[in-house]
Amino acid sequence: MLKPLSLLLLRLGTGLLLSLWALVKIMAPGKAVGVSEKYYGGMLSVDALQMPMGVLQLALGLLVVVGLFRKVVYPVQAVVLGLGLLAVGKYIVDPFGLYLLTPDTAQLLFFPSLTVFAAALVLIAFRAEDIWSLDRK
Repeated sequence: MLKPLSLLLLRLGTGLLLSLWALVKIMAPGKAVGVSEKYYGGMLSVDALQMPMGVLQLALGLLVVVGLFRKVVYPVQAVVLGLGLLAVGKYIVDPFGLYLLTPDTAQLLFFPSLTVFAAALVLIAFRAEDIWSLDRK
């Protein structure tokens, strides 16, 4: 009972995270571009890309939440979250600004990106035991 519940919570957490950021891209593309410029080195900062990327990301997030097409969706989620982790890697490696960053540019808020990426890997590893997913029903 605890394992299926844990996997459901991981699906909800990672899928909703993707969905919320997708909604930012769809509803506030300027904010998404600002985040990209400030923290992700301007990767995919084009305004015209925000809506299509947001729609795709929202679909991915919702598929993760309900547990549908998990064989394909979980690895895609891991890639998306892994790329996000790589993009903020300096904040993971130096969360206190001791050697790569300064204390003023350090950002602890990105450290959970490591945990979210690990959660995506756990979902892949235990996919067969995720019995409360829609494609298992």
